[in-house]
Amino acid sequence: MIDPDDVARRAERVRQRIADAGGDPSRIGIVAVTKGFDASALEAAASAGMMMIGESYAQELRAKWDQLNPEVQDRLEVHFIGRLQSNKVRQLAGLVDLWQSVDRARLVNEISRHRPGAEVFVQLDLSGASTQGGCGLDNAPSLVTQARDAGLDVRGCMAIGPQGSPADIEAAFTEVSRFADRHDLEHRCIGMSADLEQAVRAGSTVVRIGAALFGERPARITASGGD
Repeated sequence: MIDPDDVARRAERVRQRIADAGGDPSRIGIVAVTKGFDASALEAAASAGMMMIGESYAQELRAKWDQLNPEVQDRLEVHFIGRLQSNKVRQLAGLVDLWQSVDRARLVNEISRHRPGAEVFVQLDLSGASTQGGCGLDNAPSLVTQARDAGLDVRGCMAIGPQGSPADIEAAFTEVSRFADRHDLEHRCIGMSADLEQAVRAGSTVVRIGAALFGERPARITASGGD
């Protein structure tokens, strides 16, 4: 079980890190990354005032969601942050509020089909690591256009920081902010527990925080069929 009071204290430390890096904690949203934790993590996030929660696995999300009190469900905004298989869109369409990992045309088509007008972030690939997903910066402008033409609400872009020195990470995140500016995107969702400061200095408007709120994630046991 996740202790809500402990999460609230950790959340304050995260907000202080944002402030120390030159950001405004009241203007930079925190997505509490609850993937891998049980339903008590979602309840603790809501108790600590963090209403955006991040999940990556369709079956896991559905199982946890069904354990929550309807009042908690109503307060939470679900962000799907993991690499998304297009055949899972229909299963999640009534549950996900914002799809953060849109990185290809097929996903655009599936989301627009099952959740017309949905809010999305286009995921950018900063490292060339195909296992993380993401669209290359050269192809991303056309994907933004495709998503808008399909009627989706492209609210911003998301990226996972590359390996490297803090300066290298900050430079890569700055490219994300420049991309957002060029394409009139409100949000640039960059920064996690380990590279929060670099992201804030590069202009992040949304950060995804897991370990700094909940501790180390338990080993995940994949059910038959998986996600």
